[in-house]
Amino acid sequence: MRKVVVYDFGSQYTQLIARRFRELGYYSEILPFNAPLPEDAGAVVLSGGPASVYDEGAPMPHPSALEGRVPVLGICYGLQLITHLLGGRVAPSRRKEYGPAELQVLDPDHLFKGLPQRFRVWMSHGDRVEALPEGFRVLARTEGSPYAAVFHPDRGIFGVQFHPEVVHTEYGNEVLRNFARFAGLERTWTPKNVVEHLKEEIRERVGKERVLLALSGGVDSTVLGYLLKEAVPGQTVFVFVDTGLLRWGERERVKRLFPEAHILEAGERFLNALKGITHPEEKRKTIGRLFVEVFEEFAGGLNPKPKFLAQGTLYPDVIESVSVMGPSATIKTHHNVGGLPQRLGFALLEPFRYLFKDEVRAIGRVMGIPEEVINRHPFPGPGLAVRIIGEITEERLERVRHADRIVEEEVRAAGLYERVWQAFAVLVPVRTVGVQGDFRTEGEVIAVRIVESLDGMTADWSRVPHDLLARISERITGEVPGINRVVYDITSKPPGTIEWE
Repeated sequence: MRKVVVYDFGSQYTQLIARRFRELGYYSEILPFNAPLPEDAGAVVLSGGPASVYDEGAPMPHPSALEGRVPVLGICYGLQLITHLLGGRVAPSRRKEYGPAELQVLDPDHLFKGLPQRFRVWMSHGDRVEALPEGFRVLARTEGSPYAAVFHPDRGIFGVQFHPEVVHTEYGNEVLRNFARFAGLERTWTPKNVVEHLKEEIRERVGKERVLLALSGGVDSTVLGYLLKEAVPGQTVFVFVDTGLLRWGERERVKRLFPEAHILEAGERFLNALKGITHPEEKRKTIGRLFVEVFEEFAGGLNPKPKFLAQGTLYPDVIESVSVMGPSATIKTHHNVGGLPQRLGFALLEPFRYLFKDEVRAIGRVMGIPEEVINRHPFPGPGLAVRIIGEITEERLERVRHADRIVEEEVRAAGLYERVWQAFAVLVPVRTVGVQGDFRTEGEVIAVRIVESLDGMTADWSRVPHDLLARISERITGEVPGINRVVYDITSKPPGTIEWE
């Protein structure tokens, strides 16, 4: 199976490029910008990035990426790299292009086959191509970019200044599909094929060894549990750690899905370790360390001891935690990625590490997992610890857990649960004055967060009906002790993240 190789030059959109090709049915992988071209590559994409090609130390691709063995598509910085390396000229733009622009197609063949002559594209660049290398011809232009799309017919190299991978570009998927077709790739990336591919990878890596899987009750660990049962039957030990930081009813839910799971009581241990900690990164790393300690202690009593610790880590967790592929910025540490200690008593098994949430849901459906599990909203690995701003106490945990349950119940009752990406409550350590039952009160604030998203990498706050927000507010202030004010978070991602910490 020939694949699309996406070279990461540091763009926050890199993962979207891989995602778009997968949605179109073409298998894609992300590699560091300077990695050699794999033997099974069928096409190459050079991503965007924050650098300027003429700067000292600017990231450059491995020579094999442009040797002409497979077709190449350069996006933004990728186009500028192609121009710079093949003899053209790139310079700072007199006017930076950021946001929508109208693309005028000059040559409808190849990338723009079957598309309108004019359509909206998304620009995000401070440099532009001033002169093309020899042998290139112009396919499209915008007002600010005379070389918005170019092509070298003999070498099979394309370059676009706009970002076809983002939803703001009209016909972006069609542009990428036309490139894949030009490369002669086959559409083999389907949920059914993904399941078989993952099973094969797991069997090859695990062999006869045992696996320890941490169940959280969420979509990712649940789907992974079902996958392990089919890939290596009888070799997985299922463990659920009751940290005291989980959603309402999580323990009972896990026990229904995995009756064979071992339940480990650790709530008091986690609370004691988190006492006095208010910084979110310290919370995440403390929780990550404790998770591993609990697993190691439990596994120490098993004979034979499992070699692998399986986790339902997803690609957004990885890209936000550690710059694993290119010079991308680290946003925050996830307890199951950057929060793990360097000396780990297990080999990590993370089959979903480069999958998106919707891909995991799709393979879960193929495996027959109930829809009520598949459609559950994402929940952070550190649990309610990062939905409590400030110090974590048992009393504050109960407040946010109760409020979170109310938010879920009301969003479900309104028929919106499956439409939105996430809906939850955050406890804010602000004392506000209120009036309840004719008495003056001082209580904390609950912030309600409801967002819509395709993949969790970007998100917009949901314009839910006001009467829904009113019901949520009335119930929280009336049912949750110590809360006398509710606010609604109208921040998108970016500039914010979905979770508050």
